[in-house]
Amino acid sequence: MIAVVAATASGRTAAEALAAAWPDEVRIVAAERVGDALAEAWRTCDAVVSLLAVGATVRILAPLLGDKTTDPAVVCVDEARRYAVALLGGHYGANRLAARVAEVLGCEPVVTTASDAAGVTPLDTFGADLGFTIENPGALASVGAALLSGEPVRLVGGDGWPLPPLPPNVVSSKDARDGEAARDGEAARTGDGGRGGDLGPGGPGAAIVISDRRDPVPAGSVVYRPPSLVIGVGSARGVAVAEVDGLIEEALAAAGLHPAALRCLATVDRKAGEPGIVAAAAGRGLPLVTFPAGLLAEVDVPNPSEAVRTEVGTPSVAEAAALHAARSYGRGAELVVEKRKSANATVAVARLRPRGRLSIVGIGPGARDLLAPRAVAALRRAAVVVGLGQYVDQVRDLLRPGTRVLASGLGQEEERARTAVAAASAGQAVALIGSGDAGVYAMAGPALELAGGDIDVDGVPGLTAALAAASRLGAPLAHDHAYISLSDLNTPWEIIERRVRAAAEGDFTVCLYNPRSRTRDWQLPKALAILAEHRPPETPVGYVRNAFRPGETTTLTTLRDIDPAAIDMFTVVIVGSSHSRTVAGRFVTPRGYPWTSG
Repeated sequence: MIAVVAATASGRTAAEALAAAWPDEVRIVAAERVGDALAEAWRTCDAVVSLLAVGATVRILAPLLGDKTTDPAVVCVDEARRYAVALLGGHYGANRLAARVAEVLGCEPVVTTASDAAGVTPLDTFGADLGFTIENPGALASVGAALLSGEPVRLVGGDGWPLPPLPPNVVSSKDARDGEAARDGEAARTGDGGRGGDLGPGGPGAAIVISDRRDPVPAGSVVYRPPSLVIGVGSARGVAVAEVDGLIEEALAAAGLHPAALRCLATVDRKAGEPGIVAAAAGRGLPLVTFPAGLLAEVDVPNPSEAVRTEVGTPSVAEAAALHAARSYGRGAELVVEKRKSANATVAVARLRPRGRLSIVGIGPGARDLLAPRAVAALRRAAVVVGLGQYVDQVRDLLRPGTRVLASGLGQEEERARTAVAAASAGQAVALIGSGDAGVYAMAGPALELAGGDIDVDGVPGLTAALAAASRLGAPLAHDHAYISLSDLNTPWEIIERRVRAAAEGDFTVCLYNPRSRTRDWQLPKALAILAEHRPPETPVGYVRNAFRPGETTTLTTLRDIDPAAIDMFTVVIVGSSHSRTVAGRFVTPRGYPWTSG
């Protein structure tokens, strides 16, 4: 819930505007004294919009400050509504909230967090969407300063995790080791004994460490704990929580594993209500996942037990549950702690291999204000961006420093799909971009034909070329319509012609993609001729070239008068149904049924 606090008539008007814009999110907090209202808002809501001066807000809230990870995000708006200032919790919601407030109130968002100003991935939320937790947040300031200053920063661990991009001054330990090996070879040939200094995995200086182990925290490092470990638990009936918890701690300590890296507890479904196991999971703040005995019986384990099979229907509970749960969260797993026993419990630990990420992102028709905020977030989150060169150029300024860009030319769709899937399968965070919506005559189809279960796939929709063109023409797609591509590079013309004829006979409004190129100049006249067999000559036809891009042209004509020579591959053509008509210079297809009231 977003609390809004105001002290003046102007502020109250702004508060009402926010409440009207976000009726399910906003609570206007009022009290006799504005300081009391602001304090109540702080205590009771997730975020606060203070329609007060920054100084007044700071003085009221200063005694209430705790930790930025749990304090409410705070945005201040001045009396004249010129600025929305992200005051507290920038990376924890205030920066986004400032942008939203600015959009409603017509003011300018002010974001001062250094990483956002530099466009760099912020360290205080680094890996948060992957479940990472920060071991030593006190080191964020020094490591973040080194990151922003361009000083060498080592990245230790994190292999296989789909990490967000980091600037070029961050060098992974693996890259450093590879570089050292190359330098050692060169030194042997040239007599140069240099070994890369503080970029080596054990060298001094700032470091970002991703580890599930209890190793000592290196000086000058910020340490993240990834949720890479799964505890499998089996027990006798009535086992005490202290026994389960003690055995878990013993297993982790013996293997040097950190409890903050635990993702869940796993067991057989017959133990789903076992109080000692349930309490052990709850006490550690972990979910308890359960599996049928028959499923666990299929898991190959190093220490099966016939006695356990007789008792619960599977030769292993702890090892099998740990491995199966870890595999369900990742693209594979290894058993890092084999079954350990106490009097009434068994425990095993598995480490998962994380899945890579593939975001398939539609970037819309080209205008920046038609690019969805979720698409922007996906592009900024990706460490690898794959796309057609001209589409990459449209969004290049949105990419964070350190993003690897793999651009290619026309006609290389399959190569782009394979490149993106291969990078995601290697554990990277990848964005594959397409114009309009990536699922409409774009990259989603070929990519998903290749993508396996070893990667997570996320689709981010975009405004299609057809919708962009239709909005320029009027409302041609207001009733049933069909999209047909006239490109016969991958689809035989006989099939395309059959589809055009079916759409014509069905009296659909038809949207034609890829209508005409320099070498394909006869397909469009042929398609129009087929449609003309089932439409009157005055049927409206509209075509838009470069919709919402520089050089846009819009033409509204008829089936009788259209000139195919004026159309190219940057054009979308929409042919009306027999009911479509032109109204006040706009292309309209009626909804097809009468409106009723009451």
